[in-house]
Amino acid sequence: MFFSTLLRMLPSVWYDEKNLTANLPDEVREGSTIHQNRNPQRVREFLEICFDVFCQHGLENTSLKMLSEACGVSNAALVYYFGTKDAIVIESTAHCMAKVEDDFMANSPQSVPDIERFLREMPYLTARMHGAKYRFMYQVYASPKYREYGAEFFKGVNQRYHKYAQMLSGKLGMPADYIQGMTYAFVRACVHYALFEDEEYLNLQLNAIRVSLRAYLGAQGGAKTE
Repeated sequence: MFFSTLLRMLPSVWYDEKNLTANLPDEVREGSTIHQNRNPQRVREFLEICFDVFCQHGLENTSLKMLSEACGVSNAALVYYFGTKDAIVIESTAHCMAKVEDDFMANSPQSVPDIERFLREMPYLTARMHGAKYRFMYQVYASPKYREYGAEFFKGVNQRYHKYAQMLSGKLGMPADYIQGMTYAFVRACVHYALFEDEEYLNLQLNAIRVSLRAYLGAQGGAKTE
């Protein structure tokens, strides 16, 4: 009774939160006290703050108290917004890693000669800006507890990468399917480097991508990448 009363005393905020909760698992929804009128901007702020805390301390070492203190609110307020720690893990990981994808594609090549710049810069930029995020993401999605939500997230990755490839197809003069395949190979190289900073693995992957690009462009009589 006391906890329910405390939740009702919290300030009400009125907004639609369907997009931010669409992928929450049923068991998290059913067992939680998620408020149905969450402020989207406030939710995004909390998710990004919580994700930073998770990345710094790890999944098991991060408590709800640590999250609420970082957000500058009480435990009850965070429960009001998300219901459970599991819901915060699921939502914050999906939200923040989608933002990482956007950052990655914002640096995408604008022409064939620009591809080499993209290949040289992005592994190191990814490691510097997002290494901790990738380490936490794999900690989450490798866990049996969250594996199915990881599978759902990566379905969205496939769709988003297809849209990126279609966008780049006109700029680079290459088929979208080929660009999408090369993007997967390059992202894998970047993520592996962000996780382990293995220069040998990175260079082998990048050289394989370069060979494939040169062969494709040579067959098409196209521009060089360097």
